[in-house]
Amino acid sequence: MEINLSSLEAKVEQVVSFCERLRQENLALRERVARLEQEKEDLAGRMTVARERLETMMEKLPAE
Repeated sequence: MEINLSSLEAKVEQVVSFCERLRQENLALRERVARLEQEKEDLAGRMTVARERLETMMEKLPAE
C-alpha cells in the first residue's frame, strides 16, 4: 500500500508540474498573440496613411 501511495504521489506531482508548464506556455502564447495583434493594427494604420498619401498625390497629377 505504501508503494502505491508513493507511486500515486509521484504521478500527481508530474501532473501538477505538467499543468504548470502548460499554464506558463499558455500565458506566453497569449502575450505573443496580443503583441502580434497590436503589430497588425499598427501596420494596418500605416497602410491606410500610405494609401491616403498616394490618393492625394494621384489627384494632383495632371489629367491626360
